[in-house]
Amino acid sequence: MAEPIYKIASTQDWANARKSGELAGTPVDIADGYIHFSTAAQLAETLDKHYRGAAGLVLATIDPDLIGIDLVWEPSRGGQLFPHLYAPLPMAAVIAERDLAARPDGRFDLPEIS
Repeated sequence: MAEPIYKIASTQDWANARKSGELAGTPVDIADGYIHFSTAAQLAETLDKHYRGAAGLVLATIDPDLIGIDLVWEPSRGGQLFPHLYAPLPMAAVIAERDLAARPDGRFDLPEIS
């Protein structure tokens, strides 16, 4: 298995994805035309920049080998390569998920990730 990638979504968006068998995207994904992911090294900064103080989030661990050719690595924040999916995310590619909520200081305690 390739190094996992991570998706952050609201619990409602995630519940809808479970029901349908795929995640079509969160509102920001739909607006941008692709599904945003982060690597383990990018995850803390992504949470701090886009989700600081948020509750009601799900962190999904994704096996990129189970997504297919629509996953593209593109430069973004600071020139880093981020994984972007130009198709719905099949729930079969999700290998783990956990709830996330910010601490009182707005930051997140990340579970141990690979």
